[in-house]
Amino acid sequence: MRGRGPWASLSAAVPILLVVVTACTPGPPAQPRTPASAPASGSLWRPGPGIDWQWQLSGRLDTSVDAPVYDIDGFENGAAQVAELHREDRKVICYLSTGAWEEFRPDAGKFPASVLGEGNGWEGERWLDIRRTDVLEPLMDARIAMCAKKGFDAVEPDNMDAYLNPSGFPLTADDQLRYNRLIARLAHEHGLAVGLKNDLDQIPELEPDFDFAVNEQCAQYGECEALTPFVEAGKAVFHAEYELEPAGYCAQTRRLGLSSLRKEYALGAWRATCPAGDR
Repeated sequence: MRGRGPWASLSAAVPILLVVVTACTPGPPAQPRTPASAPASGSLWRPGPGIDWQWQLSGRLDTSVDAPVYDIDGFENGAAQVAELHREDRKVICYLSTGAWEEFRPDAGKFPASVLGEGNGWEGERWLDIRRTDVLEPLMDARIAMCAKKGFDAVEPDNMDAYLNPSGFPLTADDQLRYNRLIARLAHEHGLAVGLKNDLDQIPELEPDFDFAVNEQCAQYGECEALTPFVEAGKAVFHAEYELEPAGYCAQTRRLGLSSLRKEYALGAWRATCPAGDR
């Protein structure tokens, strides 16, 4: 996670190329990998590359922004707000934190102290011990069920790269893969599309399990090409920058097929889009 702020891990995503040496006798043809959380064919919304979007997680929801996709806070917005956006023919993504505890959420008291780790850089938030799926799976299932009940089309699960951060737990890449696939499966079971938030290093393994990606600051850190597997699979990459002007990244991200915005760290209603022809 770079995670809605400049303080988190600056680990660059460096693709690792594996060279496999095979025997002279050819084996059976490789079979395409089936996602662990594969939904029923054609049953979910699947946004395509380059679609415009609005991302608002704070302040009074502004439904006047001319964008076909809205990504909004799942706790702070209800079925009425989702229905209003649907009447305008917009798809709506439910933002949830799935990898960090937030003391200000109504279900905060249901998380035992044993799964709460170090602070993640935001006041009132702490990393979760994602190895403890016995505790976290029912809690996250309830959150995702809430999104479905309110009528959302998809989920944006945040804090999905705890293993790269000082969480207070000895988390591994395998722990993260298992947990992220669990979240994708839960979303699909509730009939919702799901996006992979940041976690660039694991995109090659996780792309088949997710329906789109959400990324922060890939242009600032020179990481945008790591998102190519999503675009090549016909899936949207919803991308936001905080510190760069659109003129500094739009040409590149348009070439790569990303849906780019400039936002402020508070993620209010304000946004700056790429100029016509560069979006």
